[in-house]
Amino acid sequence: MPMKISLALGTRQPLSRQTAWGCLTANIAIPGSGSLAAGRPSGYGQLALALVGMILTTTFGVRFIVWALSNWSRLYGPQADPLAGLTEMWAAVRWALVGMGIFGLGWLWALATGLQILHAAKEAEQSNVPPRLS
Repeated sequence: MPMKISLALGTRQPLSRQTAWGCLTANIAIPGSGSLAAGRPSGYGQLALALVGMILTTTFGVRFIVWALSNWSRLYGPQADPLAGLTEMWAAVRWALVGMGIFGLGWLWALATGLQILHAAKEAEQSNVPPRLS
């Protein structure tokens, strides 16, 4: 029987600490996945930022590597102008760096959400503990 994959939100309910740790870990691995599992709609934005950043980084990163390899002797040869080389290199690598920044933004947002989920789970567990009798 094939496995069903869904991007629908999980139910928003108090989570155990183990589940909250799982959501945090999932957010660190794939930004937005743990947020979605915890029922937080912010996971869609986190996942979108991560995917856009990954696509930009991969696409323009490969283009930069091809460009660098094809211009290697001109950039690092004995007659190379370092300032002109840096200017050309910046023009070739900037979109890959923008992609890394977008992915990093999604990852940090997912990390913050994961920590909020963990904090909420700790508070929910503490509120379920009966008071001490002295």
